[in-house]
Amino acid sequence: MSVLSELSSLKRSKGTVKRKLTRAEKQEERAGFLFLSPWIVGLVAITIGPMAASLYLSFTDYNMLQPPQWTGLENFTRMMDDARLLNSLKVTFLFVFISVPLQLLAALVLALVLDRGLRGMNLYRSIYYLPSLLGGSVAIAVLWRQIFGTEGLINQVLGFFGIQGQGWISDPSTALGTLMILNIWTFGAPMIIFLAGLRQIPVMYYEAASMDGASKLRQLWTITIPLLTPIIFFNLVLQIIGAFQSFTQAFVVSGGTGGPADSTMFYTLYLYQKGFGNFDMGYASAMAWLLLVIIAIFTLINFMASKFWVFYDD
Repeated sequence: MSVLSELSSLKRSKGTVKRKLTRAEKQEERAGFLFLSPWIVGLVAITIGPMAASLYLSFTDYNMLQPPQWTGLENFTRMMDDARLLNSLKVTFLFVFISVPLQLLAALVLALVLDRGLRGMNLYRSIYYLPSLLGGSVAIAVLWRQIFGTEGLINQVLGFFGIQGQGWISDPSTALGTLMILNIWTFGAPMIIFLAGLRQIPVMYYEAASMDGASKLRQLWTITIPLLTPIIFFNLVLQIIGAFQSFTQAFVVSGGTGGPADSTMFYTLYLYQKGFGNFDMGYASAMAWLLLVIIAIFTLINFMASKFWVFYDD
Protein backbone atom coordinates (compact mmCIF):
# COMPACT_ATOMS: atom_id res chain seq x y z
CA MET A 1 0.00 0.00 0.00
CA SER A 2 2.89 2.37 0.82
CA VAL A 3 4.49 1.70 -2.57
CA LEU A 4 1.25 2.53 -4.37
CA SER A 5 0.84 5.72 -2.36
CA GLU A 6 4.41 6.77 -3.16
CA LEU A 7 3.82 6.11 -6.87
CA SER A 8 0.62 8.14 -6.87
CA SER A 9 2.30 11.02 -5.02
CA LEU A 10 5.19 10.86 -7.49
CA LYS A 11 2.76 11.07 -10.41
CA ARG A 12 1.03 14.05 -8.82
CA SER A 13 4.32 15.82 -8.23
CA LYS A 14 5.37 15.17 -11.81
CA GLY A 15 2.07 16.53 -13.02
CA THR A 16 2.65 19.82 -11.25
CA VAL A 17 6.14 20.30 -12.66
CA LYS A 18 6.10 22.55 -15.72
CA ARG A 19 7.67 20.92 -18.74
CA LYS A 20 10.59 22.82 -20.18
CA LEU A 21 10.15 23.99 -23.71
CA THR A 22 12.43 22.65 -26.35
CA ARG A 23 14.57 24.95 -28.45
CA ALA A 24 12.22 24.60 -31.42
CA GLU A 25 9.20 25.41 -29.25
CA LYS A 26 10.92 28.50 -27.84
CA GLN A 27 11.71 29.70 -31.34
CA GLU A 28 8.09 29.14 -32.36
CA GLU A 29 6.91 31.07 -29.31
CA ARG A 30 9.22 33.98 -30.11
CA ALA A 31 8.01 33.95 -33.72
CA GLY A 32 4.42 34.11 -32.52
CA PHE A 33 5.14 37.15 -30.35
CA LEU A 34 7.03 38.73 -33.23
CA PHE A 35 4.04 38.40 -35.55
CA LEU A 36 1.72 39.68 -32.82
CA SER A 37 3.91 42.69 -32.00
CA PRO A 38 2.42 45.03 -34.68
CA TRP A 39 -1.07 44.36 -33.34
CA ILE A 40 0.09 44.82 -29.72
CA VAL A 41 1.85 48.09 -30.58
CA GLY A 42 -1.26 49.28 -32.44
CA LEU A 43 -3.52 48.29 -29.53
CA VAL A 44 -1.41 50.24 -27.04
CA ALA A 45 -0.55 53.24 -29.23
CA ILE A 46 -3.82 53.65 -31.16
CA THR A 47 -6.48 52.33 -28.76
CA ILE A 48 -5.43 52.03 -25.11
CA GLY A 49 -3.13 55.07 -25.10
CA PRO A 50 -5.64 57.54 -26.58
CA MET A 51 -8.42 56.13 -24.39
CA ALA A 52 -6.33 56.69 -21.26
CA ALA A 53 -5.43 60.21 -22.42
CA SER A 54 -9.09 60.95 -23.17
CA LEU A 55 -10.13 59.72 -19.73
CA TYR A 56 -7.58 62.04 -18.11
CA LEU A 57 -8.57 65.01 -20.29
CA SER A 58 -12.25 64.52 -19.39
CA PHE A 59 -11.39 65.75 -15.89
CA THR A 60 -9.48 68.81 -17.14
CA ASP A 61 -9.95 72.15 -18.85
CA TYR A 62 -7.93 71.74 -22.05
CA ASN A 63 -8.00 73.90 -25.18
CA MET A 64 -5.11 72.18 -27.04
CA LEU A 65 -3.07 75.40 -26.84
CA GLN A 66 -2.26 75.40 -23.13
CA PRO A 67 -1.49 72.58 -20.68
CA PRO A 68 -4.61 70.89 -19.27
CA GLN A 69 -5.86 72.16 -15.91
CA TRP A 70 -7.43 69.64 -13.55
CA THR A 71 -11.09 70.50 -12.86
CA GLY A 72 -12.42 67.23 -11.45
CA LEU A 73 -16.06 66.51 -12.30
CA GLU A 74 -16.78 69.99 -13.63
CA ASN A 75 -17.11 68.83 -17.26
CA PHE A 76 -19.65 66.19 -16.30
CA THR A 77 -21.72 68.57 -14.18
CA ARG A 78 -21.74 71.09 -17.06
CA MET A 79 -23.52 68.52 -19.20
CA MET A 80 -26.63 68.67 -17.02
CA ASP A 81 -27.12 72.37 -17.88
CA ASP A 82 -26.12 72.11 -21.55
CA ALA A 83 -29.36 72.45 -23.50
CA ARG A 84 -27.72 71.73 -26.86
CA LEU A 85 -26.19 68.53 -25.50
CA LEU A 86 -29.56 67.36 -24.21
CA ASN A 87 -31.11 68.19 -27.57
CA SER A 88 -28.35 66.25 -29.37
CA LEU A 89 -29.12 63.24 -27.20
CA LYS A 90 -32.80 63.54 -28.10
CA VAL A 91 -32.01 63.75 -31.81
CA THR A 92 -29.63 60.79 -31.60
CA PHE A 93 -32.12 58.65 -29.67
CA LEU A 94 -34.83 59.38 -32.23
CA PHE A 95 -32.45 58.48 -35.02
CA VAL A 96 -31.42 55.20 -33.39
CA PHE A 97 -34.86 54.05 -32.18
CA ILE A 98 -36.61 54.74 -35.50
CA SER A 99 -34.03 54.06 -38.21
CA VAL A 100 -32.41 50.92 -36.79
CA PRO A 101 -35.63 48.82 -36.48
CA LEU A 102 -36.76 49.94 -39.95
CA GLN A 103 -33.32 49.18 -41.37
CA LEU A 104 -33.34 45.67 -39.89
CA LEU A 105 -36.90 45.10 -41.13
CA ALA A 106 -35.91 46.09 -44.66
CA ALA A 107 -32.82 43.88 -44.45
CA LEU A 108 -34.85 40.90 -43.25
CA VAL A 109 -37.52 41.28 -45.93
CA LEU A 110 -34.90 41.49 -48.70
CA ALA A 111 -33.05 38.50 -47.24
CA LEU A 112 -36.26 36.44 -47.26
CA VAL A 113 -36.85 37.39 -50.91
CA LEU A 114 -33.30 36.56 -51.95
CA ASP A 115 -33.41 33.28 -50.04
CA ARG A 116 -36.03 32.00 -52.48
CA GLY A 117 -33.26 31.11 -54.94
CA LEU A 118 -33.64 33.79 -57.60
CA ARG A 119 -31.58 33.78 -60.75
CA GLY A 120 -28.51 36.00 -60.59
CA MET A 121 -28.38 35.74 -56.78
CA ASN A 122 -24.76 36.96 -56.59
CA LEU A 123 -25.61 40.02 -58.67
CA TYR A 124 -28.59 40.92 -56.49
CA ARG A 125 -26.56 40.49 -53.31
CA SER A 126 -23.83 42.75 -54.66
CA ILE A 127 -26.34 45.42 -55.71
CA TYR A 128 -28.14 45.42 -52.35
CA TYR A 129 -24.87 45.36 -50.41
CA LEU A 130 -23.43 48.34 -52.29
CA PRO A 131 -25.30 51.00 -50.23
CA SER A 132 -23.66 49.68 -47.05
CA LEU A 133 -20.25 50.31 -48.58
CA LEU A 134 -21.12 53.80 -49.79
CA GLY A 135 -23.79 54.99 -47.34
CA GLY A 136 -21.35 56.43 -44.83
CA SER A 137 -19.23 58.22 -47.41
CA VAL A 138 -19.05 61.95 -47.98
CA ALA A 139 -20.02 61.54 -51.64
CA ILE A 140 -23.33 59.82 -50.81
CA ALA A 141 -24.10 62.42 -48.15
CA VAL A 142 -23.54 65.17 -50.73
CA LEU A 143 -25.75 63.27 -53.19
CA TRP A 144 -28.43 62.92 -50.50
CA ARG A 145 -28.31 66.66 -49.95
CA GLN A 146 -28.94 67.20 -53.64
CA ILE A 147 -31.77 64.66 -53.81
CA PHE A 148 -33.70 66.22 -50.91
CA GLY A 149 -32.83 69.82 -51.71
CA THR A 150 -35.35 72.42 -52.86
CA GLU A 151 -34.54 71.71 -56.52
CA GLY A 152 -33.66 68.08 -55.88
CA LEU A 153 -34.86 64.86 -57.43
CA ILE A 154 -37.66 64.31 -54.91
CA ASN A 155 -39.28 67.66 -55.63
CA GLN A 156 -38.85 67.14 -59.36
CA VAL A 157 -40.75 63.85 -59.15
CA LEU A 158 -43.45 65.46 -57.00
CA GLY A 159 -43.69 68.36 -59.45
CA PHE A 160 -44.29 65.91 -62.29
CA PHE A 161 -47.50 64.86 -60.47
CA GLY A 162 -48.43 68.47 -59.72
CA ILE A 163 -47.41 68.35 -56.06
CA GLN A 164 -45.56 71.31 -54.60
CA GLY A 165 -42.38 70.16 -52.93
CA GLN A 166 -40.41 71.70 -50.10
CA GLY A 167 -36.87 71.97 -48.81
CA TRP A 168 -36.76 68.64 -47.03
CA ILE A 169 -33.32 69.27 -45.57
CA SER A 170 -33.97 72.92 -44.72
CA ASP A 171 -37.18 72.12 -42.82
CA PRO A 172 -36.58 71.16 -39.14
CA SER A 173 -39.60 68.83 -39.20
CA THR A 174 -38.22 66.68 -42.05
CA ALA A 175 -34.43 67.11 -41.97
CA LEU A 176 -33.84 64.30 -39.49
CA GLY A 177 -36.17 62.03 -41.46
CA THR A 178 -33.95 62.33 -44.55
CA LEU A 179 -30.99 61.07 -42.50
CA MET A 180 -33.12 58.19 -41.21
CA ILE A 181 -33.96 57.23 -44.78
CA LEU A 182 -30.27 57.31 -45.62
CA ASN A 183 -29.49 54.99 -42.72
CA ILE A 184 -32.33 52.62 -43.66
CA TRP A 185 -31.01 52.57 -47.23
CA THR A 186 -27.72 51.10 -45.97
CA PHE A 187 -29.33 47.75 -45.13
CA GLY A 188 -26.90 45.66 -47.16
CA ALA A 189 -24.61 44.45 -44.36
CA PRO A 190 -27.36 43.15 -42.04
CA MET A 191 -29.15 41.72 -45.08
CA ILE A 192 -26.13 39.57 -45.95
CA ILE A 193 -25.93 38.36 -42.34
CA PHE A 194 -29.66 37.57 -42.34
CA LEU A 195 -29.26 35.67 -45.60
CA ALA A 196 -26.42 33.60 -44.14
CA GLY A 197 -28.59 32.81 -41.11
CA LEU A 198 -31.51 31.74 -43.31
CA ARG A 199 -29.25 29.34 -45.16
CA GLN A 200 -28.36 27.65 -41.85
CA ILE A 201 -31.96 26.74 -40.93
CA PRO A 202 -32.47 23.00 -41.59
CA VAL A 203 -34.89 22.28 -44.45
CA MET A 204 -36.41 19.36 -42.53
CA TYR A 205 -38.25 21.80 -40.24
CA TYR A 206 -40.10 23.31 -43.20
CA GLU A 207 -40.80 19.87 -44.69
CA ALA A 208 -42.31 18.68 -41.42
CA ALA A 209 -44.40 21.83 -41.12
CA SER A 210 -45.65 21.47 -44.70
CA MET A 211 -46.71 17.89 -44.01
CA ASP A 212 -48.69 19.20 -41.02
CA GLY A 213 -50.44 21.71 -43.29
CA ALA A 214 -48.71 24.86 -42.01
CA SER A 215 -48.90 27.82 -44.38
CA LYS A 216 -45.86 29.84 -45.47
CA LEU A 217 -46.79 32.63 -43.09
CA ARG A 218 -47.20 30.15 -40.26
CA GLN A 219 -43.78 28.68 -41.05
CA LEU A 220 -42.28 32.15 -41.02
CA TRP A 221 -43.55 32.93 -37.51
CA THR A 222 -43.02 29.52 -35.95
CA ILE A 223 -39.78 28.37 -37.62
CA THR A 224 -37.91 31.11 -39.44
CA ILE A 225 -38.20 33.99 -36.96
CA PRO A 226 -37.50 31.94 -33.77
CA LEU A 227 -34.46 30.24 -35.31
CA LEU A 228 -33.26 33.56 -36.71
CA THR A 229 -33.46 35.42 -33.39
CA PRO A 230 -29.71 34.99 -32.65
CA ILE A 231 -28.94 36.68 -35.97
CA ILE A 232 -31.53 39.39 -35.29
CA PHE A 233 -29.93 40.00 -31.91
CA PHE A 234 -26.44 40.16 -33.43
CA ASN A 235 -27.54 42.65 -36.09
CA LEU A 236 -29.48 44.70 -33.54
CA VAL A 237 -26.47 45.16 -31.28
CA LEU A 238 -24.14 46.05 -34.14
CA GLN A 239 -26.52 48.50 -35.80
CA ILE A 240 -27.38 50.28 -32.55
CA ILE A 241 -23.70 50.78 -31.78
CA GLY A 242 -23.10 52.05 -35.32
CA ALA A 243 -26.12 54.37 -35.27
CA PHE A 244 -25.03 56.02 -32.03
CA GLN A 245 -21.71 56.82 -33.69
CA SER A 246 -23.19 58.25 -36.91
CA PHE A 247 -21.47 61.46 -37.90
CA THR A 248 -20.64 61.89 -41.60
CA GLN A 249 -24.21 62.09 -42.87
CA ALA A 250 -25.28 64.81 -40.42
CA PHE A 251 -22.05 66.75 -40.87
CA VAL A 252 -22.26 66.88 -44.67
CA VAL A 253 -26.02 67.31 -45.03
CA SER A 254 -26.16 70.14 -42.46
CA GLY A 255 -22.86 71.69 -43.49
CA GLY A 256 -21.40 70.90 -40.07
CA THR A 257 -23.95 73.04 -38.23
CA GLY A 258 -26.48 70.40 -37.19
CA GLY A 259 -29.21 72.61 -38.62
CA PRO A 260 -31.78 73.61 -39.31
CA ALA A 261 -32.56 74.58 -35.72
CA ASP A 262 -30.30 71.75 -34.44
CA SER A 263 -32.72 69.19 -35.89
CA THR A 264 -29.81 67.10 -37.24
CA MET A 265 -27.43 67.80 -34.36
CA PHE A 266 -26.22 64.28 -33.65
CA TYR A 267 -24.36 63.76 -30.39
CA THR A 268 -21.15 63.00 -32.27
CA LEU A 269 -21.52 66.18 -34.33
CA TYR A 270 -21.94 68.29 -31.20
CA LEU A 271 -18.93 66.54 -29.70
CA TYR A 272 -16.94 67.46 -32.81
CA GLN A 273 -18.05 71.09 -32.58
CA LYS A 274 -17.03 71.30 -28.94
CA GLY A 275 -13.66 69.63 -29.43
CA PHE A 276 -12.49 70.98 -32.78
CA GLY A 277 -14.74 74.03 -33.21
CA ASN A 278 -14.57 75.57 -29.73
CA PHE A 279 -11.28 73.86 -28.75
CA ASP A 280 -12.94 72.68 -25.56
CA MET A 281 -11.21 69.32 -25.70
CA GLY A 282 -11.69 68.53 -22.03
CA TYR A 283 -15.47 68.85 -22.33
CA ALA A 284 -15.43 66.91 -25.61
CA SER A 285 -13.49 64.09 -23.94
CA ALA A 286 -16.09 63.94 -21.17
CA MET A 287 -18.80 63.78 -23.84
CA ALA A 288 -16.97 60.91 -25.53
CA TRP A 289 -16.95 58.93 -22.29
CA LEU A 290 -20.63 59.66 -21.75
CA LEU A 291 -21.31 58.24 -25.22
CA LEU A 292 -19.29 55.14 -24.32
CA VAL A 293 -21.37 54.68 -21.18
CA ILE A 294 -24.64 55.14 -23.12
CA ILE A 295 -23.63 52.55 -25.73
CA ALA A 296 -22.48 50.15 -22.99
CA ILE A 297 -25.82 50.53 -21.15
CA PHE A 298 -27.88 49.83 -24.27
CA THR A 299 -25.67 46.87 -25.15
CA LEU A 300 -26.07 45.49 -21.63
CA ILE A 301 -29.84 45.96 -21.81
CA ASN A 302 -29.93 44.08 -25.10
CA PHE A 303 -27.94 41.19 -23.64
CA MET A 304 -30.11 41.03 -20.53
CA ALA A 305 -33.33 41.15 -22.55
CA SER A 306 -32.07 38.60 -25.09
CA LYS A 307 -32.78 35.69 -22.73
CA PHE A 308 -36.50 36.41 -23.10
CA TRP A 309 -36.69 36.44 -26.92
CA VAL A 310 -33.53 34.91 -28.39
CA PHE A 311 -33.74 31.16 -28.97
CA TYR A 312 -30.81 28.91 -29.77
CA ASP A 313 -31.17 25.63 -31.65
CA ASP A 314 -29.45 23.35 -29.15
